[in-house]
Amino acid sequence: MPPRPTVPRLAPRRAGLGLAAAGLLLLTGCFAEGSGSSAEGSGTSSAGGAGGSAGARIGLAMLQPPRSGLSPLSDDAFKLSRWSTAETLVRLDEAGEAQPMLATGWEQLDENTWSFTVRDGVTFHDGTELTAENAAASLTRAVEAEPAPRILDGVEMSVAAEGDTVRVTTAETDPLVPQRLSSPQLSILAPAAYEGEAVTPVGHGTGPFELTAVDGTAGATLERYDAYWNGAAAASGIDVSFVPDGTARAAALRAGEADVVEAVPVGQAAQVEEDLLAEVPMPRTNTLYLNTEDGPFADPAVRAAAREALDPQGIVDGVYEGRADTAAGLLGPAIPYAAAGRATDAYRELLAGRAEAGDPAGRKITIGTFTDRAELPEVAVQLQQQLEAAGFEVELEVREYQYIEADAIDGQFDAFVLSRATVLDSGDPVAYMVSDFGCEGSFNLSQFCSATVDDALTAAEQAAPGEERQEAIMAAEAAILAEDAAIPMLHERVIQGEQDGVAGAVRDPRERELITAATTVAE
Repeated sequence: MPPRPTVPRLAPRRAGLGLAAAGLLLLTGCFAEGSGSSAEGSGTSSAGGAGGSAGARIGLAMLQPPRSGLSPLSDDAFKLSRWSTAETLVRLDEAGEAQPMLATGWEQLDENTWSFTVRDGVTFHDGTELTAENAAASLTRAVEAEPAPRILDGVEMSVAAEGDTVRVTTAETDPLVPQRLSSPQLSILAPAAYEGEAVTPVGHGTGPFELTAVDGTAGATLERYDAYWNGAAAASGIDVSFVPDGTARAAALRAGEADVVEAVPVGQAAQVEEDLLAEVPMPRTNTLYLNTEDGPFADPAVRAAAREALDPQGIVDGVYEGRADTAAGLLGPAIPYAAAGRATDAYRELLAGRAEAGDPAGRKITIGTFTDRAELPEVAVQLQQQLEAAGFEVELEVREYQYIEADAIDGQFDAFVLSRATVLDSGDPVAYMVSDFGCEGSFNLSQFCSATVDDALTAAEQAAPGEERQEAIMAAEAAILAEDAAIPMLHERVIQGEQDGVAGAVRDPRERELITAATTVAE
């Protein structure tokens, strides 16, 4: 193997990416289609094949630099996953169902115990063999981490190796254990990754690309790992640049300095050739939360009046330039079963019980939001205009998120505009619903409590994955909307840039996959 570079390197035709980004920074102040998998042969299949010739390197411009040294126990784990360098025992298909990855299968031994069979023939990038023992040790490090990875928040879990299996035991019955183990924050790394105080992913993953160098917050370099268990990758490597400035990312796409570009801003999309852009529905809903405990919106009729006053399509057109989806419910098009769930008679019957709209009669309301997401203040202004046209008197209060979150959670506003992820790390929306609309929810901006909704949420929590759980989730959504605790307005999209000649870049609403063994760039 040739000597590994110590800093990221770009292919010659992309060498200007860093310069373009830097220049623009000085001037300005920067689910998945194809993500499903089958059983034994699941994961990312290769176009290159073991020992095959390597194709062109892939230049990737990403939105955010690492925040925690690329630790898999942090949100940086999603970068490792999107680069196909770190893998988990389980992966999720398009519907959010668990599929084999480093585990070939699993079974539930009793209410609280699961057994996962570890795949044979897998080696880490440092040559170490994957075994049940080191897989269990990797998971145990995550379980014992302080703070715990987000996917394990509130979950008591122990992990042990038994023969060629990993046994996972939870303190309480949890039907989502396989889905939890799909979180990139529970990636399996080689034992050497854990020898220091910080977990080190460089050279310690199992994916088709080996992370060989990281240049702080500037970039990273990955090389094709020829011994990958599912066949060597088609591309010879990945050159990553971190480009926080959206104008710079769009410029890199226009100039051909990057093959794949994360998150092209809506305001920059018009400056890019349309055939270089792909819009990906996100499991993220822009929602107006109504304070159901105090103030005007404690009255269901006033909540209904606000619902009828809103014109979400006007917001989609005016703020998002048409690059968003008008909301039909809390869950959007990134959730494959949501639309079908709303078409059922049971769903419609629940919504039929909504309160009728009353007369706003000049009621004064204060709407809060924050500046950290550039579109939200503009959304709030449009809401103000729409609600005032219906007879409300509206005052806006806009701050940075860190200075407004506590007041929002404490119910200091009559309404609050929030862009909210509806599917968390397990690939399941129940945790979001419980957090936002359960009587004991930790993020209950609506100050909402309903025995009917709590019963529906409990049923969803306890339902088995698959159709049973999907039906329970949609029943819970209908119960929440029937009481107008929140008004979903639109579902956001992310705009992904891809040069002509790029094939196989994954357009993943969950932002877990991006470059895989099958991704290629025309030379």
